[in-house]
Amino acid sequence: MDILKRDKLETSQVLVVEDSEPFRKIICSALGKRPELQIVGEVSDGLEAVQKAEDLQPDLILLDIGLPTLGGIEVARQIRKLSPESRILFVSQNTSVHVVRGALAEGAKGYVVKADARRELLTAVDAVLRGEQFVGRRFSGLDFAGASDARVSEGDPSTGNLALLQHKVEIPRCHEVGFYSEDTHLLDDLTQFVGAALNAGNAAIVVATESHRDSLLLRLQAHGLDIGAAIEQGRYIALDAVDALSTFMVNGMPDSVLFLKLFGDLILAAAQATNEEQSRVAVFGECVHLLWAEGNAEAVIRVEHLSGEIAKSYDVDILCGYYPGTVQGGMDSQIFQRICAEHSAVCSR
Repeated sequence: MDILKRDKLETSQVLVVEDSEPFRKIICSALGKRPELQIVGEVSDGLEAVQKAEDLQPDLILLDIGLPTLGGIEVARQIRKLSPESRILFVSQNTSVHVVRGALAEGAKGYVVKADARRELLTAVDAVLRGEQFVGRRFSGLDFAGASDARVSEGDPSTGNLALLQHKVEIPRCHEVGFYSEDTHLLDDLTQFVGAALNAGNAAIVVATESHRDSLLLRLQAHGLDIGAAIEQGRYIALDAVDALSTFMVNGMPDSVLFLKLFGDLILAAAQATNEEQSRVAVFGECVHLLWAEGNAEAVIRVEHLSGEIAKSYDVDILCGYYPGTVQGGMDSQIFQRICAEHSAVCSR
């Protein structure tokens, strides 16, 4: 490392953006152990974070994703324009791979999960200030090297067919599942999932119950998203889960042709609405939960398998949601294990 870079590290100015006061204190306490790290600001609001970054031009910004008034992904996007020399390290409770990819795609240099911050934060800070990418240990084995190039075209967009979404090279399979003890946890993750996609300029498809669709809209609006514009543009598509089931279920089992046509058409329409040559689409579905709650375990596994085929064939991030905490008796361990086996990542809250 040359002298100029070493001096820069010895006097690095840091802006901390975190709406949880207790966790903000944890971050500041950890940074305080390094005299070369000077905390020049602490903010708890997305819009204020953008203003502070523009005013202070800090060397490093520690940034949460779930912020009031303006989500962290959009904050990062604006900061890149107003303070281009600032390096961004996300520190978030969200453990979803698609969220990590979205964060890095917006120019962040690193991502640390809050639960791992005590052992990883300072290591991440050092790496990011050196200009290196840092992703927490729990994501080891996953390739994030191309996250910032997520929209590079791999086909001829003028064809107007499914080639727009299908890759000519192998892509990482992103088919995740979440098991939730209550609706609040489900909606927390769903808001992050859909919000990250829309903030990044991508599209989102939500296949859910009416109550979850309505709650999600309110949450997205509270995070500063112009969801009305996204709907008008066609970047946000919401379907009723019961209606969706009726289009592809035949004699109690999903018909593969009907299923693949329904979601293939939806993904194509959503991607084309972004006006990007190659767009990533976030897809959330809880049809599987409804089937499981009805006791139709074999249909659940079949739908999950077909969803995995979608994840392999298209540029999508899929999140399947179950909330067994709301169903008497919960979920049998055997079906739980079979569901998990169909996914690339599993979370439980």
